[in-house]
Amino acid sequence: QVQLVESGGTSVQAGGSHRLSCTASGYTYCMGWFRQAPGKEREGVAAVDYGGRISYTDSVKGRFTISKDTDKNTLYLQMNNLKPEDTAMYYCAASRGGTVVPGPGCSSGMDYWGKGTLVSISS
Repeated sequence: QVQLVESGGTSVQAGGSHRLSCTASGYTYCMGWFRQAPGKEREGVAAVDYGGRISYTDSVKGRFTISKDTDKNTLYLQMNNLKPEDTAMYYCAASRGGTVVPGPGCSSGMDYWGKGTLVSISS
């Protein structure tokens, strides 16, 4: 069982930048960030696999960057030019196997989930 702990939830103004972190208690093959806004379904934001393949949802392309520090078992999400529509609970998730697929996500599905961290963007 891998534990995932997110950190970096924040409340910032539109146009600002912020970075989320997720520390895993063990190694995972594929990891990603998901988010769920009030009244909406959860959606994939970005994912990265062991081979360095990355996928983003269209709405964050060019603004968000996902990265992983393998030595620290930590996943990051750098968010730039934040918009009010980015307001959501952000979740870190990981898979025991698989590769990145469009969505984005991991081909074998997500096996582990963090508890989430809130990002609130004001206009």
